Amino acid sequence: MTRTAAIQGPRWGARASEWADIQEGTTRPLYEAVLGAVGVGEETGLLDVGCGTGLFCMLAAEREASVAGLDAAAQSIAIARERTPAGDFRVGEIEELPWDDASFDVVTGFNSFQFAADPANALRQARRVVRPEGWVVIAVWGKEEECEAADVIKAMSTLLPPPPPGAPGPFALSQPGALEALAGQAGLTPVEAHDVPCPWVYPDLDTAVRGFASAGPGARAEAEAGRETLEQTVAQALQHYLDVNTGIVQLENVFRYLLTSP
Repeated sequence: MTRTAAIQGPRWGARASEWADIQEGTTRPLYEAVLGAVGVGEETGLLDVGCGTGLFCMLAAEREASVAGLDAAAQSIAIARERTPAGDFRVGEIEELPWDDASFDVVTGFNSFQFAADPANALRQARRVVRPEGWVVIAVWGKEEECEAADVIKAMSTLLPPPPPGAPGPFALSQPGALEALAGQAGLTPVEAHDVPCPWVYPDLDTAVRGFASAGPGARAEAEAGRETLEQTVAQALQHYLDVNTGIVQLENVFRYLLTSP
């Protein structure tokens, strides 16, 4: 029995409303690119693994897809259900998907599979529930040097205990060939990969700070150092990206997604 949900659920659910209102939409260009790449439309059966508060599923449902989502955080699933009442949203383990074999045409995971205790096993589960002619889509951060959010992530990491030796960092799967190798371990066949620019734009510094703090790593840093210290640390890291004339905070980031076949 894995315990990924027990660890990740409280972290990602701590500020689920702020995640939904502020942060989730920053990766909308990635969501739109994936929806187009796999041709999501009427009668597409789609499962989003690690669906968060359900924006991707909502966009898929707007294209008349039949959507389902799984997440570790009950608070996030509650918001996903409000957004798409017809969807099948469940709280559960990423390595123990509660759906039958070959249930979906498309299975996606946006920065989610790598949070599993065993990412390859999580992908095997995705492969199990997708139909033979379907797609499994794995999306991760792009190269660290192409993601300005890396500066903020590094700043938050100073508030956390040192990771165990050899522990993968947030950009471990961004290295050339790493994502393809992981897919191969799960029995998936890599087809093609694409990079998608995702500018993160916030109307002011306070909103940007709350957006970053709403993610799972932010909740973990808050638990270690306290909310005030977390917010001060994030605000300091964001100063470089603050336009003092407009008050707008903007960071340029790139995400990468890999299309695979089962």
